[in-house]
Amino acid sequence: MTTPRAVRRVALGAVVLALAATAPAAATGPRTHDGSAVATTAAPARKGTTRSAVDRVADFYGTYLDVLFDSGRNRLADSLRAHYLTAGLRADLARWEAVHHKDGVLRAKGTPIAWEVVYNDSGMGHCWTRVTLTWQDSGNRTHRTHLMIQSDLGSRLISGIRTVA
Repeated sequence: MTTPRAVRRVALGAVVLALAATAPAAATGPRTHDGSAVATTAAPARKGTTRSAVDRVADFYGTYLDVLFDSGRNRLADSLRAHYLTAGLRADLARWEAVHHKDGVLRAKGTPIAWEVVYNDSGMGHCWTRVTLTWQDSGNRTHRTHLMIQSDLGSRLISGIRTVA
């Protein structure tokens, strides 16, 4: 008669064998192909916290650019603005966009190909973050736009956007 302990051992052995068969080859280190060594490197980790105003700026810009790239300015982009930006900033952006005919969050038309967010300074209940947007024109030349983003530390909402040199 089979005991419950023996059944558990057999089941555990089956799970281990199944996992071993499906484990990626990269987990075993460098592999060779046609006699040459191929080194495996790990991609850089991206992490954040819900308590950081800087991380929230990065989350907003990353998600906002994904939406613009995938489907253009739509209800999802507007919902992101409503979630991450103060009501006052949204009103300011509407006025700015009516005058300049550009996206006020990006201070430009189109969608950048990359973004970078870096902490700049904080004080008096605010945090300032530098955002660098990288653009590519039709001739594959790149240029950058630099923005200074103000966030309210209490709410962690973005409350100001301005272009910097």
